[in-house]
Amino acid sequence: MNVTVFGATGAIGSLTVNELLSHGHTVTAYARNANKIPATWGDTVRVVIGEMSDAAAIDDAVKGADVVISALGPSMDRKATGLPLVEGTRHILDAMKRHHVTRYIGHGTPSILDPQEKPTFQTRLIGFMGRTFLKRAYNELLSMTDLIKNSGVDWTIVRFSAPTDGERTGKIRTGFYGKDKIGFPITRADIAAFTAAQVEDPSYIHRAPAISN
Repeated sequence: MNVTVFGATGAIGSLTVNELLSHGHTVTAYARNANKIPATWGDTVRVVIGEMSDAAAIDDAVKGADVVISALGPSMDRKATGLPLVEGTRHILDAMKRHHVTRYIGHGTPSILDPQEKPTFQTRLIGFMGRTFLKRAYNELLSMTDLIKNSGVDWTIVRFSAPTDGERTGKIRTGFYGKDKIGFPITRADIAAFTAAQVEDPSYIHRAPAISN
């Protein structure tokens, strides 16, 4: 499939691009900084450079896609202001509508519940930590997710709470809080592998699976 990846040069985004390439997909990578494009991608990846406020560049990246993946995550800098990823997500969804792209896969926090979940101690704890120590980033994630869920696209939100460095283990717990046993840490490589796998797997359309190692 033709897959457009936003946040493609981030720690999880670049690994996701590599996973998609290994599965034979054609990838368009959207990034802010051309200097961060891995040399290993060569000519195998179509690259579009732009800010998340650049609606025209985002439209160009989405055009021709079968699936959009967003590996965007809010800045954890306490001095950061505004909600730039909310504007960017709105531009992505608008472009998807114009180009009749219906599949969206993104990332989120366990404090945002799956439509069929009820709060648990774990989700409440994560939400408390976010609201208390990273309120701006927390609000940005909530607003992004609300936009996606109400957009009319076939969305999947992959939720995780403690990404770590390390190799892909292939040992991923997947499920929903209150029903399945989900831990906290998970390697970024495993997040990327699970995210890329959703391109060909409809199991979690309109669902927000939680994952951990």
